[in-house]
Amino acid sequence: MEISVLMSVYIKERPEFLERALESIFNQTLKPKEFVLVKDGTLTRELEMILHKERKKFEENNIAFICVQLENNMGLGIALQKGLEKCRSDYVARMDSDDIAVRDRFEVQAEYMQKNTDVSVVGGYISEFIEEGKSLRTKTMPLNHDELYKYGKYRNPLNHMTVFFKKKDVLEVGGYQPMPGLEDYYLWSRMLAQKYKIANIDKVLVNARLGNFSNRRGGLGYFLTYFRLRKIQNKLHYTNISEFIIGIMFTALITLAPNNIRGGLYRVLRKKKYSL
Repeated sequence: MEISVLMSVYIKERPEFLERALESIFNQTLKPKEFVLVKDGTLTRELEMILHKERKKFEENNIAFICVQLENNMGLGIALQKGLEKCRSDYVARMDSDDIAVRDRFEVQAEYMQKNTDVSVVGGYISEFIEEGKSLRTKTMPLNHDELYKYGKYRNPLNHMTVFFKKKDVLEVGGYQPMPGLEDYYLWSRMLAQKYKIANIDKVLVNARLGNFSNRRGGLGYFLTYFRLRKIQNKLHYTNISEFIIGIMFTALITLAPNNIRGGLYRVLRKKKYSL
């Protein structure tokens, strides 16, 4: 199976984090055919130096290293769509520029997709960390499509940095589109509404670097973006009116709470069967 790896990076990324992310791609037990990197605006000299060094290593091992330069910072949705259009493989693995893929991630997901040909997107668990090598928690998700179809009406059903998908199916629903902070959830909602199957594997696939998550995922602006997504879910007939109202109430509770309370709510939700 040939795989394209898709990543976006911007000027504020730390060079040492990008280097670790690229190393984890290079060290996979199943090597990708190509690595597609979108430079979302101008990068620092230090980031460019990392990319120059890693490009040489990738290409010496027959992994194409494709860079897509955006003149200005356009945001994740536009950047990923530009990169996706450059991917030449039928299967695409997403990777964030500050995370570390476990060594057999691509192999595990490729085997799953070969055995489950009706699935369009497969993700998995993540292990969250601040200091490398010291896991703080594992973020789990429902596994099968039926559970995820219900779960996705209220919460994001996939850990974005773990997804491995059929390029054709993602493009058929319009691919990545602008929806700041929710680009992936918007995509999964469209796929679920159009009856594409998604799934998760009950295994940690990525070690995810934990930032100030609760602060970033809150405020009036974030609530309004979520409200827009909830309206689209309802317009697509993915949710009915009662599910739409419940979704709005749940979103308001989380996003409009003060930072310290929001952090506590996230911790409570993470102790439930499935993490937020």
